[in-house]
Amino acid sequence: MRHCVPPGKRSFREDLVAEEPVYAPDQLKPGNRKSARIGALGTAVVLLTMLWGNHEGNTENIWLIGTAAMLVLIVLGDVVLRRNGLKPNDQ
Repeated sequence: MRHCVPPGKRSFREDLVAEEPVYAPDQLKPGNRKSARIGALGTAVVLLTMLWGNHEGNTENIWLIGTAAMLVLIVLGDVVLRRNGLKPNDQ
C-alpha cells in the first residue's frame, strides 16, 4: 500500500521500485518453439477428426473447422513473422 506522500518528498528508491515491472524467472525463459508448433498442429488435426462423431447439425462442425483453421493460421503467421525478422527468435 502506498502512502500519500507528495512527489517531491519521495525517495529515489521508492520511485524506482514502484515503476519496475515484476517478472518471475520462468517468464523470461524462451519456450520450445518446435514442440509448441507440433502441439498446435496436432490439436488442429484432433479437432478435425472430431467432425466424424456423435453430433447432429452443422454448428459443431463450423466451430471445429474454425478453431482448427485459427490454430493453423497462428502457426503460419508465427513462421512468416520470424522468417521476415518482425518477431524475435529468442522467445
